[in-house]
Amino acid sequence: MTELPSLLILTFSPIRSDPRVLKQVELFKGKYRVSTCGYGDAPEGVDNHFALPADSRGWPSDKLGLVTRRYPRVYNGLTAVSAARRILPRGEFDVILANDLNTLPLALELQPRLGVHADLHEFAPREKEDDLKWRLFVAPFMRWLCRRYLPLAESVTTVSQGIADEYTKDYGVAAGVVTNAAPYSERDVRPVGTPVRLIHSAAGQRYRKLENFIEAMRDAPDWLTLDMIVMPNEPDYVAELKEKAASVPAIRFRDPVPYSQLVATLSEYDVSLVFLPPTNFNLKNALPNKFFEAVQARIGLIVGPSPAMVALVEQHGLGAVTADFSADSLRTTLHGLTAEKISEWKRAAAAAARPLSAESQVLAWQKAVEEIVTSQTARA
Repeated sequence: MTELPSLLILTFSPIRSDPRVLKQVELFKGKYRVSTCGYGDAPEGVDNHFALPADSRGWPSDKLGLVTRRYPRVYNGLTAVSAARRILPRGEFDVILANDLNTLPLALELQPRLGVHADLHEFAPREKEDDLKWRLFVAPFMRWLCRRYLPLAESVTTVSQGIADEYTKDYGVAAGVVTNAAPYSERDVRPVGTPVRLIHSAAGQRYRKLENFIEAMRDAPDWLTLDMIVMPNEPDYVAELKEKAASVPAIRFRDPVPYSQLVATLSEYDVSLVFLPPTNFNLKNALPNKFFEAVQARIGLIVGPSPAMVALVEQHGLGAVTADFSADSLRTTLHGLTAEKISEWKRAAAAAARPLSAESQVLAWQKAVEEIVTSQTARA
């Protein structure tokens, strides 16, 4: 019996709570001998797991190296890279799937027998461009990584067409698209509730301007409520939000739920607000998990004029698009909601659930890895 090709899924994230990486694991287990490397315990069903130390980091902290542009030194100083070098064998995997730009040099260094596929979760050179220090010191390092290592990957995917186009324009690499679609969920469409229940879930980061939701709901009619699930990324900012919302009775903060329960939780609501002010390039081109989770939950969507989201909302009739990213614009859209509109959106989500599911999207990963295996084996 022919042995399955070996595949390492490499990430500097906690795999069991990283939806995109978990989808890769689910796709490839059984088809390949799958090993994983990342933080935390092994995901279910893999053949081998290399756990990174919890205190190691995959982002640069060498300020002198960044200022003096000694980028090999900066990369070698990433503690996640040095930890991975100690535990990962060189030359023993057929293919490596490198998640995010910061794992790509390491993946190439490990010398997989057939090649590396790079899956880029953001447009790395502009990820935090709203931060001046990051723009001055870290962005040049990211551009160096792109110039030096992206051409060495056999293939590349990313999360939206706008980001794929930017990688092609700036670095000459052809990038496919695998959206952050959620796995297909079989469920019924629930009737619109009384009151109408809105939901927004987000990382608690100041640049996301979550105060817009509080201002938009400040004079909400009594038939409208908003629950917010906010991760404590910036605890001081989250505390400020809760203080501002204390005088807005229509808003409630609720605790985060495990990813496995998220779609079921969302299905209790009527409309998801996926409203991301374009404070940096990646947010402008965002097509986030929460968009697709709302579709699988069979609820409506209200989005800002973010190009990638607008295209899908309009194509499938999934919801409404605000005129701009202001609280006033969001308020106007919210006050114009009707049960009839929301019912239409919910039915549209049910119709779009299969074509917008992860099962449809991940085929691009499958094709990319298969092409590495078949083309390189043929050359050998």
